[in-house]
Amino acid sequence: MTPELTVLTLAALLQCVQFVLYAIPANRDLGPGYTMSARDREPSREMSTMTARLGRALDNHFEGLILFGIACTVIAVSGQSSALTVTCAWIYLAARIAYVPAYAFGWRPGRSLIWGCGWAATVIMIVAALI
Repeated sequence: MTPELTVLTLAALLQCVQFVLYAIPANRDLGPGYTMSARDREPSREMSTMTARLGRALDNHFEGLILFGIACTVIAVSGQSSALTVTCAWIYLAARIAYVPAYAFGWRPGRSLIWGCGWAATVIMIVAALI
């Protein structure tokens, strides 16, 4: 397995951790009656600010993981792994890890800067595959 695919696998595990970090307080905030329902109606209680932020951070990682997964796959399948692409993959993962508390605690502008590092690392990987 290429280093990029290893990092992609770790990023997927991070996604699992983020889900648990969100699901536990969401169940507490909304109640199991709502979270185990079909959710055809709005919840009768609101989530805490922190829980809602953890949910948005989770959604954001789903979005970022798609592009990162493409970058890792293209690099691995085309045999173009290099020091640059490996470094970018690790930067992406470090940024995604840092993004969780940054979003949860509302760090501004840190959250956006951290997100930008992960996004830029992903774009660099894709461009590196083309040249």
